[in-house]
This record gives sequence, structure tokens and C-alpha cells, in this order.
Amino acid sequence: MRSVGLGVDLVRPLSWVADTQGMYYDAGVPSALEALLAGLTFSPELLDRARALRRRLVAEGVTKYNVDVGRWRRPAGAARVVLVPGQVEADASIRFGGGSVRTNMGLLRAVRLLEPDAYIVYKPHPDVVIGMRSAGVGENAADSLCDAVVLHASMRDLLEQVDAIHVLTSLAGFEALLRKKMVFCHGRPFYAGWGLTRDLDPPLRRGRQLDLDELVAGALLVYPTYCHPVTGRFTTAEAALDLLLAQRERGAVLPWWRRALRPCLAFLKQRKDRAAGEEQ
Repeated sequence: MRSVGLGVDLVRPLSWVADTQGMYYDAGVPSALEALLAGLTFSPELLDRARALRRRLVAEGVTKYNVDVGRWRRPAGAARVVLVPGQVEADASIRFGGGSVRTNMGLLRAVRLLEPDAYIVYKPHPDVVIGMRSAGVGENAADSLCDAVVLHASMRDLLEQVDAIHVLTSLAGFEALLRKKMVFCHGRPFYAGWGLTRDLDPPLRRGRQLDLDELVAGALLVYPTYCHPVTGRFTTAEAALDLLLAQRERGAVLPWWRRALRPCLAFLKQRKDRAAGEEQ
């Protein structure tokens, strides 16, 4: 539950993480999230909260950024439809959480091999779509490995209508789990390794079998901190969701100074992406 708008546009998040052990996207070292998911005893009260929150997130169609407004309809006659969300390849989540596959095109190739008869939908990362981050290597040829490239359709529409999703480390995989979709992890995101996903490159640790609401309780209720954007005070996940829905109702309108900053931010971000690519 981040925001209505992109982080690359300097839209402030409602949820924050401070981790004294590692960081949730770094599969190479233990994190506080991993420790609590591995060892926490989930009370009935906590699981009731998690279940209610999950159902509300699904019913309201909440996703990480809540920006896409385009509609998408499942192709008629397609027996199996799978979604492949693109990521920014220079991001830390891939550098520290990726497995043997670490590029969008590599992921698409792997999905085509695993699902030769499926209708594959590829959705590039929204930061790439608006030109704020660099596309992955060869990503402009993504249409040669999938059946459709979808730029502006809402993640809600896609997740509701596809049969499965293949991810590197994308949070879209967690959003798909909330909707009880089949999730294939080619990397090692925080939600892999707990018996809820099909892991092509399993995490080195973890292994506890969690049910969905236990994962939700740890990842959305216990681990993050939620801050009210006006008062600056701590708040609950449920109150943060209320705020998010109110913001979405008003619409994601960037102030003029943020729109003016976009070219400069895009230049700096893309230069950083190129530097990270050279390091890899």
C-alpha cells in the first residue's frame, strides 16, 4: 500500500520500512521480515485483521501505485492467459533478489519455454512507460516473445482476468497472491519460499509453510510502518488504506513543479540505470 502515483515522480509513500537486519528485497541476507515470517506465532486476532485487510484490498482493486486507468479484456477463446510484469532491471530488488534470470527478456524467454501454448501478456514497468527509467536490454523487442504488450491497462484488470503470473521479484506477484492467483517466481522476492508460490529458483533459507493470511499479516500489518501524510503521525494499515482510497478518488494529479522536474529526474535516473548496468 504505497501511494497514488509513482515514487519516481517523488510521490510520498504511506508505508515505510526500517529493517535492522537486512532489507526485504535482499534475498542474500536475512531480514526482519524473513525472521518474523519464519518465527512469529500469529494470533487469531492478527489473522482476522489480515483476512479483512486482504479482502478489502482485493475488493477495492488496490495495487502498489494505483495509476493505470486503461481497461483490458481477456482475449476471447484463450485457454490460458499469463501475465509477465516488467521491472526496472537496474533496481536493487533484481540485483539482490534475482535468481538465474535477471532481465525482462530473459524472463519472457523462460515463460515462453514453460508455457508454450499460453497467451502471454507483457506489461512494462510504469516508470519505463513514462520515460523516467531505462528500458531493459532488448525490451523494445518484447512483442516477439509474447502475444500482447500492454502499456496502460490497470493492474487490477489484468490480475482479475489472467490465470497466472510469472515474476522476477515484482510486487505484482504479491498482489496476485492476494487474489489467489498462481504465481511463478523466477527470482527470490520476500513472498517466495513459504509454500504459496511456485519457485523456479528457491530462496536459500525460509521453508516454513504459511497460509496466505499469515503472509499478509507479516508483510502488511507487522513489518511496515504507516505514516499519515498530513499529520506525520504513525497510523494503522487500515487507516492508511482509507487514506489511499480517498487519494485515488481525488485522482493522481502531479503539481506543476513535479511535472517540470520530470526531464531532469529522468536524465538522472537513466544515467544511474546505465551505471548500474555497467557494474553488472
